Amino acid sequence: MRERSVRANLTNKRGKYTETHEYVGFVRRSIRGLTRRVGQEADVEELPAMLQLQRDLDDAITLAVAGLVKQGYSWAEIASRVGIARQTAHERWAKRVKALDQ
Repeated sequence: MRERSVRANLTNKRGKYTETHEYVGFVRRSIRGLTRRVGQEADVEELPAMLQLQRDLDDAITLAVAGLVKQGYSWAEIASRVGIARQTAHERWAKRVKALDQ
């Protein structure tokens, strides 16, 4: 497993980073379970709910990025964590992040 690199001055000292990682795993397992219920059990009526979850997750990512920017992370740091170019990250989120501040 690769060592995580986070800015020490911006990381919660109570181990919040690890707890967040575990919570992400729980959410991932929940989504996979929902996928099985909708796809394998042919619950087509819930497909729109899954699409709403996709929109909700996109909004949540924008809020998370806005929080990171507010805490002092640069677009380059954010982009490097998600494997995209700084400019791509800026183009993807900057307008939405700015709109949240207004």
